[in-house]
Amino acid sequence: MSLQGKTDMNTTTVTAPGPEFMGLDKIQGPLVVIQGIKDVGYGERVEIVTSSGETRQGRVLAISREAAVIEVFHGTSGLDQEKTRVRFLGRPFEMVVSKEEVLGRIFNGLGAPIDGGPPPFQGQARNVNGLPINPVARAYPEDFIQTGISTIDGMNTLVRGQKLPIFSGSGLPHNDLAMQIVRQARLLTEESNFAVIFAAMGVRHEEAEAFRKSFEESGVLNNVAMFLNLADDPAVERLIAPRVALTAAEYLAFEEGLHVLVILTDMTNYCEALREVATSKGEVPSRKGYPGYLYSDLASIYERAGRIHGRKGSVTQIPILTMPDDDITHPIPDLTGYITEGQIVLDRTLFRKGIYPPVNVLPSLSRLMSDGIGEGKTREDHKNISSQLYAAYSKAKQVERLASIIGEEDLSVTDKKYFEFSKRFEQEFVNQGRDENRSIFDTLDLGWELVMTFPESELVRVTPEEIEKYGKTSHSGNQE
Repeated sequence: MSLQGKTDMNTTTVTAPGPEFMGLDKIQGPLVVIQGIKDVGYGERVEIVTSSGETRQGRVLAISREAAVIEVFHGTSGLDQEKTRVRFLGRPFEMVVSKEEVLGRIFNGLGAPIDGGPPPFQGQARNVNGLPINPVARAYPEDFIQTGISTIDGMNTLVRGQKLPIFSGSGLPHNDLAMQIVRQARLLTEESNFAVIFAAMGVRHEEAEAFRKSFEESGVLNNVAMFLNLADDPAVERLIAPRVALTAAEYLAFEEGLHVLVILTDMTNYCEALREVATSKGEVPSRKGYPGYLYSDLASIYERAGRIHGRKGSVTQIPILTMPDDDITHPIPDLTGYITEGQIVLDRTLFRKGIYPPVNVLPSLSRLMSDGIGEGKTREDHKNISSQLYAAYSKAKQVERLASIIGEEDLSVTDKKYFEFSKRFEQEFVNQGRDENRSIFDTLDLGWELVMTFPESELVRVTPEEIEKYGKTSHSGNQE
């Protein structure tokens, strides 16, 4: 957004034509209401000038013939109903974006620099709400992104242009996983030209600092732009923070040709802010008190990922959300799963076993995986060995439940092999170091090493030719 040379969003004054009103008809939570207005549009940017001269930013949230409802991004505390002036600026929220002045910078949730540097000047002013991508112009995602994490690369593959959320729970290491993905992500098919957009909504100071420090120590900070709405920042600011971040991502991807990885954390905090504002507006609540338009609102964020025909760059999204009470049927993960192309599910039981990352591969899913793997992309055996690992681990969990009833000593010989496979799979395949970067070929070879502990009669998801070419080589301890 254009800041006219100022860096403090609390005091910024943007001179622009538009109607100006004195006095507020109502103050309700983070919202103010003005009666009797005209020539004002939905989503229009607003300045609220207090009686002391402080300027706060706002946005028209609802409009009718009688009144306009405005959300105030820095709260309504201290506003005087009679002496507060409101200026409508006649344009939506915008951010000035350019490659040189965005990457390597830290901004607040409204797009104002908080790193001590000047605001971006040399660039394009873009509407933070973005523009829908014409479905005909969308290019189908099919390029494998290597994250260096076996449970993702091998079994829930991330594809360029995909939106693949992480479903986590309070206290689980989803932030560590996101940082590792940022450090290690690269394309195999072409020279990597990656940029990272990190948007934090309602996170603690130490979490934001951990991300910054991780980016700095790994040497990727110059290719990262951070947008931070911290836990003590206004909740209503969280509603615009992901849109500001995605505006920068779209410019870098579709104008500068970069492959942009967008990390959005924590989407649960975003939804809580949306519920708070909806309640202040007096809207009829839906499931768990969230507004009925939660689905479409989340879609307006998630659908800004993708590729466009004729454009080299791409936007890949990894939204992170913490499931309340670890409930995957909660409205936030439930609706997110409908919109996105799969999910990576973190499991508290694996976490208690000391396994990192505690990814439970059974409920996890990447719907675009089959289009991003195989010969010429990863390796010809990728699809089948992944399927075999799923089948073996699923049966192993059934055997574990049986063993808890009848005892391990009463299991059959084959069942004992599955029982042992479950332990090895979790300790050797799922578990890896926070700085361990496994290539996709290392991951596939490790998968073969694990499944070859079974007799060939149990390996029904792979072909005899694959067993001969990859399984026996891996089982003998040789690397291809």
